[in-house]
Amino acid sequence: MGMQTVLFDVDGTLVDSNDAHTRAWVEAFAEANIQVDYQRVRRSIGMGGDKLMPTVSTVTEDSPLGKQISTRRREIFKKRYLPTLRAFAGAQALVNALKERGLTVVAASSAKKDELEPLLSIAGAEWMIDGATSSDDADESKPDPDIIHAALQQAKGTPETAMMIGDTPYDLEAARRAGVRAIAFRCGGWEDEHLREAEAIYDGPADLLANLDGSPLFAAAAGSNSPRR
Repeated sequence: MGMQTVLFDVDGTLVDSNDAHTRAWVEAFAEANIQVDYQRVRRSIGMGGDKLMPTVSTVTEDSPLGKQISTRRREIFKKRYLPTLRAFAGAQALVNALKERGLTVVAASSAKKDELEPLLSIAGAEWMIDGATSSDDADESKPDPDIIHAALQQAKGTPETAMMIGDTPYDLEAARRAGVRAIAFRCGGWEDEHLREAEAIYDGPADLLANLDGSPLFAAAAGSNSPRR
């Protein structure tokens, strides 16, 4: 069976937002008089906040302090950073090209719904995608596979005919645990060694768009093996 469904992560994949999320977290922790390491937070972007917080601190998201920090992080991100974000080159064109080829496209993001909607708008994809799942649609955030399962259900797709496109190891692990193949982008800031679970790695949306026919999305249908870039 050919490819039918593409699941997109958004932060760091279609929109250049990973550093902004990192700064928002660091600032929210600092306002609560907790110092967290910037690089450790940066390497945790892609997880949901429920997993990020205990990874970078001793605070859990469901504690009173955790709820305070999480709420403040959201406020900082939406007010201070969201208006400054830009899509990666080729983001809108890539989604459009996949739609033109008859694929179902669904966002599968760890972002909250009220953040995901403006991020899709920044990417120019909000009117093209067939659905969007956020952390609000899953019991567990990435790298657990819940969001992938929810996205597949919304797409009425199967793991065997779907491809996940993301930028972090957490996207790739979530996809693997859901039985979905994956493509990775370098534009989120991770090195290839951390993205080795992907079938292929591209610089970003524009790079995949330029090499679409030879990618894992379409190479099998053409009867060829796609190279690992």
